[in-house]
Amino acid sequence: MHNFLVLNGPNLGHIGKRQPEIYGSETLEDLPSILKETMGEKAAGISLDYFQSNSEGDLIDRLEKAREDKVDGIAFNAGAYTHTSLAIADSLAWIEVPCVEVHISNIWSRTEDSVRQQSFMGKQCIGVIAGFGILSYALAVQALYLHLTRKQS
Repeated sequence: MHNFLVLNGPNLGHIGKRQPEIYGSETLEDLPSILKETMGEKAAGISLDYFQSNSEGDLIDRLEKAREDKVDGIAFNAGAYTHTSLAIADSLAWIEVPCVEVHISNIWSRTEDSVRQQSFMGKQCIGVIAGFGILSYALAVQALYLHLTRKQS
């Protein structure tokens, strides 16, 4: 059994309701069925834990707890903190838990604000998945699963 943390930052507590024209209408409650659809039988060997906070400190505390709990991997959508938080990047650098940076929208196509096209945390992640709506989370979990199983063999 692989235990993954789905971690969400500010304004992501309302996925599926908040600006559906940008972020879509699917919710995190849809994630297990999407994961089963994308991974088939392998999804049965995956446990998901969810955490969302609008507070940077709470997110860092949860990252540190993920290390203590020996979480296998983290799918992390830090929201706007992706583009501004050295503290989150520093935490990812030392906790030694594989992390995939997740974005519901394609941050590189967000031309209204160029700051949204940069990431402080990307260097500390094994990869970045962006632009696939709620499917981005399932793809991140799948990437974490493949990363771990390849590493073990």
